[in-house]
Amino acid sequence: MKILIVEDEIFTAMHLEEAFQDLGCDVIGIAPNTETALELAKQCPEIAVVDLNLRDGFTGPRIARELAARYGTKVYYLTGNPRDVGEPFEGLLGVKSKPWATEDLHEIVASARSA
Repeated sequence: MKILIVEDEIFTAMHLEEAFQDLGCDVIGIAPNTETALELAKQCPEIAVVDLNLRDGFTGPRIARELAARYGTKVYYLTGNPRDVGEPFEGLLGVKSKPWATEDLHEIVASARSA
């Protein structure tokens, strides 16, 4: 399963990358902002884990919607601010709060595979 990590906190992103790789996933990249996320999305990730607040501001929701609409990417928000997620959209599988646990990542992968 190809995963895109949209997260601007590098240590969090690296920890996520390692954890998803341990689950047998192919992490296509880490995107700290909109430009990088949309560039990496050209590799058509099957799922994206998206934080709300990134280097270029509160852009996570817009990125998530664009990934789902343009590439059919399934989205899971992974954020410290779950109340700020906004309205659901086609392709949104769910929301997990930071700090996350390994079980959360198992659930993200399982729900993406069954979607």
